[in-house]
Amino acid sequence: MQTLPPRPETRPVAPFFSSGPCAKRPGWSIQNLNVEVLGRSHRAKPGKARLKLAIDLTRQVLEVPADYRIGIVPGSDTGAVEMALWSLLGERPVDVLAWESFGSGWVTDVVKQLKIKDVRVFDAPYGQLPDLSAPDTAHHDIVFTWNGTTSGVRVPDAGWIAAEREGLTICDATSAAFAQPLDFAKLDVVTFSWQKVLGGEAAHGMLILSPRAVKRLETYTPPWPLPKLFRMTKKNAVTEGLFEGETINTPSMLAVEDYIDALAWAQSIGGLKALKAKADANAAVLNEWVARTPWIANLAVKPETASNTSVCLSIVDPEVVAAGPDAVAAVAKGIASALAAEKAAYDIGSYRDAPPGLRIWCGATVDADDVKALIPWLEWAFAAEKGKLLKA
Repeated sequence: MQTLPPRPETRPVAPFFSSGPCAKRPGWSIQNLNVEVLGRSHRAKPGKARLKLAIDLTRQVLEVPADYRIGIVPGSDTGAVEMALWSLLGERPVDVLAWESFGSGWVTDVVKQLKIKDVRVFDAPYGQLPDLSAPDTAHHDIVFTWNGTTSGVRVPDAGWIAAEREGLTICDATSAAFAQPLDFAKLDVVTFSWQKVLGGEAAHGMLILSPRAVKRLETYTPPWPLPKLFRMTKKNAVTEGLFEGETINTPSMLAVEDYIDALAWAQSIGGLKALKAKADANAAVLNEWVARTPWIANLAVKPETASNTSVCLSIVDPEVVAAGPDAVAAVAKGIASALAAEKAAYDIGSYRDAPPGLRIWCGATVDADDVKALIPWLEWAFAAEKGKLLKA
């Protein structure tokens, strides 16, 4: 008979392990936000100044090169990626890499929506990366996700991208930005959303363009119509105001203030280096437990590709696996439900399109002590769910 471990006595102080929207920064309070511009037009001087401040702080904290343009755009990271795809692609062949749900979504955009004829898709199952030597990074446009939020697999670096290239690299970096080093010299378009590593609010995306991407915008007109929300040029010149805080549509100024607050906190703890160190430390706590625990494994096959933000885990207990895929899914769902009911961890089930398992956010707004406090609860919940399975 299986013996259940004792029910843990200590819960995580902040049981927020969702992979988006993610945990708010330590010490966050809505009272800390600047509310002077609320109720004002975002096009009035005070509103534009706050939007420009958000852009400027992004450049400082994320260490974006001075000649790259940064814009706040609608539609979260998805909106930012689609703006880039619809505005920039079609001039030359395209190679798309996909190894999880959102990367597969960009494949759909490129192949089925834009219907680009000269396109190659390099994909891999959850837990793995495609062959990074296969894309023609010197001559083709490249579309890829730096960190697969739904698979917990990331590219180890940008060494596979040609330094001298004719095409553009379009990088969805939404769960990598502020936690993993982005090699901007190899990236022409970088997108992310506020609700990931910095724990901001959703619905707003960030679009970062290299001078090469801007040149493409000004010299190439795609053959398909562009919705108003995607238009970044006028009379063959880039709309500079978009990168100075003049957003295409009306932003939430409350969300803007929340993002500014998160950026100021990031600066206060030491900037990009400190943010990455926090994510690394959180993931290390979880990975050390995984390494010594026989019933759980990292979905990422190779440790060097394992995410330090969206850590995806598989249940590999032999008795559970032998009971079949439905049993594995039931145990994983049971763990997530039990810990939510206990207020020990919220939203840790795997993404709906991913293999059944657990997904635990370890980004910079999470505290390592809370990850440590979570582990006994995972042990307790697994034992309980496995017991139910075997009893049935």
